[in-house]
Amino acid sequence: MQSNTTGRIELQSDAEAQARLAAIVDSSYDAIISKDLNSVITSWNAAAERMFGYGAGEAVGQSILMLIPEHMRNEEQEIIERIRSGERIASYETVRLRKDGTPIHVSLTISPIKTSEGKIIGASKIARDITATRENERRIRLLLREVNHRVKNQYAVILAMVKETSRRATSPQEFERHVRDRICALSRSHDLLVLSDWSGANVAELVQEHLKPFGHEERIKVSGSLLTLNARAVQYLGMALHELGTNSAKYGALACSKGSITVTWQIAPDASGLPVLQLCWEENFTGKPAAHHEANPRGFGSIVLLRATPQALDGSAEIDRGTGYVRWLLKAPVESVTAVRDNEEEPALSHQVFDPVRRARSPSLHDSVLGKAYSGTHPVQAPVGTIIVSGTK
Repeated sequence: MQSNTTGRIELQSDAEAQARLAAIVDSSYDAIISKDLNSVITSWNAAAERMFGYGAGEAVGQSILMLIPEHMRNEEQEIIERIRSGERIASYETVRLRKDGTPIHVSLTISPIKTSEGKIIGASKIARDITATRENERRIRLLLREVNHRVKNQYAVILAMVKETSRRATSPQEFERHVRDRICALSRSHDLLVLSDWSGANVAELVQEHLKPFGHEERIKVSGSLLTLNARAVQYLGMALHELGTNSAKYGALACSKGSITVTWQIAPDASGLPVLQLCWEENFTGKPAAHHEANPRGFGSIVLLRATPQALDGSAEIDRGTGYVRWLLKAPVESVTAVRDNEEEPALSHQVFDPVRRARSPSLHDSVLGKAYSGTHPVQAPVGTIIVSGTK
């Protein structure tokens, strides 16, 4: 009698243990799959359905090879041989296929399935989807390479900036002030890039960020189409905007009691039909500025506006100065200012770019049809789907 009672208790304990195990398997967030030594699937939990897209009815009885990319199927044969020999298999990362053919990265843990006598009859697999983790790691590696690349380029820019500023400074104080202001301008572009994980920044926020230190927001109007610039364009166009703002604060619209600045941009086809960014800085003022500006094609600002920035963006630039107005027009292929190119070797502001012997050309905007469109005091009408900002707040 006692023997029968003991047997029933053992059977009940086994049933409870199996029920608990089944509940754990069914509720697991990891895919738990069992297979025999012929690689035929014998069990398939709910997480496996979610991960791979196959229902249990579709998977059980099928070969596990349906989850393995064709070029990796030797991996399964090796696993089966190691399981047969009773070898322990450490967890490893690999690639598997979903029902729709999408590859996913998984971390696999494989254990042998044994009978009560210890005979190996199959294997259980626990698969964890690590696709998101791998993607994050990839993005971090790309970001680190991008940051490293940009920082090196910044060093080249700063070194050239220091050398060329020293050539033109009339005193140590002036040199310190110009270098500090220009490095601060680079840092503003850098901040915008950091906020976007180095993917770029739109034109409106770049203009606003670089004109903010000069104040007089009520005199500045920003208008143009929605356009996100790549990191290189953000850096070089930011430098140009800083030089324009500095000159305006000393000699132009922001140095007079009555003056205004309009920054407009649009995308228009060039002669070959390719889309080109056309960005125009236009300032108008009345009255005499606090200081008189003499155009110097060898000056640092002119080099940035007419050579360094357009050259870095594969474009061209023109500037026109006259009594009561200044206009700067940049044209650059949209592909050059928007396309993100991994590991690109972009031109730094080298000594060749800044070489004062190479005189920067300063043609009049009136020489071109497009220049005439900007020659008036009225801002260019922004097309549909544009940003129009009055002031730089």
